[in-house]
Amino acid sequence: MLKDIRDDIYSVFERDPAARSVVEILFCYPGFHAVSFHRIAHWFWTHRMYFIGRFMSHMGRFFTGIEIHPGAKIGKRFFIDHGMGVVVGETAEIGDNVTLYHGVTLGGTTWQKIKRHPTIGNNVVIGSGAKVLGPVTIGDNTKIGANSVVVDDVPPNSIVAGIPGKVVFRVEGEKRIQMDSAFMPDPQSKALANLLERVKELEEKINKNRNLFEGETITDVQADKPSDKHLQ
Repeated sequence: MLKDIRDDIYSVFERDPAARSVVEILFCYPGFHAVSFHRIAHWFWTHRMYFIGRFMSHMGRFFTGIEIHPGAKIGKRFFIDHGMGVVVGETAEIGDNVTLYHGVTLGGTTWQKIKRHPTIGNNVVIGSGAKVLGPVTIGDNTKIGANSVVVDDVPPNSIVAGIPGKVVFRVEGEKRIQMDSAFMPDPQSKALANLLERVKELEEKINKNRNLFEGETITDVQADKPSDKHLQ
């Protein structure tokens, strides 16, 4: 447990450029505090001391605003940046080197006592306000954009955005995505651009047909018009 806590401290230095010292992390980082509370609570939970584990989890929530159920399984070097409003459900499983930002929910979609929370792979980043719901699996090296709502499995090496969350970029093979969060693809802008291009094509077709119609002479139109005699 102490080794895991030490790894958690150094993971903060790796992923938060604002971190300046170990002392600062120990006293001023609620994400680190919440993970430390969880590691203790999880130990009690796995040793069937459920009330103590739940109470430790509750204390962690009280002090940090981050709620992690003591039954959740969390890997090494887990980092919660800012953290307020993060919720991790009982049957959630989180791999190594995972980063969550504030407002993230790893939630369930059923009241049945089954595996009902997500499984998060290694090296995953989940942006602010994102919701990953149900027993879905998020593949390794995936990035989920802020405020996305993910309800389906996501393959490894993917970038997910939107509501519901869709894969908007993916790297095949073992190569990991090296893309800064500031340059996340924008599927809405892409869809809008495609729509505008389609509207332009339709306008060109309409104008072409209009020009052909206006090119017809009045005589041509009258020739096609039935006479009064025929109408009688």
